[in-house]
Amino acid sequence: MSAAVAWDDTIAPARVPGRPRLHLVPTGDAVPARAPRRLRFTRRGRLAMTLTVAVLVAVAAFSAWSSLATAAPAGTAAHVVTVEGGQSLSEIAAREMPGVRTDDAVLRLVKANHLQNDQIMTGQTLVVPAS
Repeated sequence: MSAAVAWDDTIAPARVPGRPRLHLVPTGDAVPARAPRRLRFTRRGRLAMTLTVAVLVAVAAFSAWSSLATAAPAGTAAHVVTVEGGQSLSEIAAREMPGVRTDDAVLRLVKANHLQNDQIMTGQTLVVPAS
C-alpha cells in the first residue's frame, strides 16, 4: 500500500478543516480490476455527430446531383467553335444548331459555356452542345 494526500473538509473537533491527511491507496495487484466502460456521448456530442453526418450526406447528395446534371446524355457529342470577328451568339446558335429555335439555342450555349450573359469576344472558344 502507498499513501496519497487528500483534503478533508469535514469539520471534526480534533482536526482543522482543509488540512491534508494521509489515506492508504491500493497499488499493483491490490487495485481492483474495473470493467471497461462503454463510450457515452453527451447531448452536445450527439448533436455534433448528427450534424456531421447530415452535412456529409448533404455533400454527397449534392455532388451526385451536380454530376448527373452536368453529364451529357449518352450518344450525343458536343463540339467546339471559335468566335470570329463580328459574330454574335445568336448567329452562332442559328448556324451550329439549325433544328432548334434561336432563342433556345442561345440559352443552351449560355448554359453549356457557363456565361454570365450573351456577350462573347473574338477568339473565344464555345462548346456547342449536341441537340
